Amino acid sequence: MRLIVRKERPHPGAQLRCTDADGMRLTAFATNTQDAAIAALELRHRQRTRAEDRIRAARATGLTNLPLHDTAQNHICLEIVQLALDMLAWMPMLALTGPARLWEPKRLRLRLFSTAAQLVTTGQRRILRLAKHWPWIDMITEALQRLTALPNPG
Repeated sequence: MRLIVRKERPHPGAQLRCTDADGMRLTAFATNTQDAAIAALELRHRQRTRAEDRIRAARATGLTNLPLHDTAQNHICLEIVQLALDMLAWMPMLALTGPARLWEPKRLRLRLFSTAAQLVTTGQRRILRLAKHWPWIDMITEALQRLTALPNPG
């Protein structure tokens, strides 16, 4: 097993820890991978932050504590959170552009998911009427157009 330790300057605004010596932060990771360059191992380790982003999104979506007492009920709650996380992972890739692709779940909830709207059925059509005064209405309509333009998976 190899332990790789790196000394780096913390990003501006980072709170220093008691283990930070001389204003430098020590970061370490261990690996069993053999015959690989240290730079390649460090790159692989840094790419893991995507998984940590998903964990942070899961906590913001309702995974911080299990709300019910029964195990079966908590299992259903976990399945719902998993579905929400799948939608949060795919929606920015398929429907959003620009800085909105990097928004956290709380910001998506505030700006896109809490939009006032009415679903009206007339004849054989369903019409979604969105509030015109909402500041992000253009982004929502563009995202809906992108999603409807996708081919049917089945």
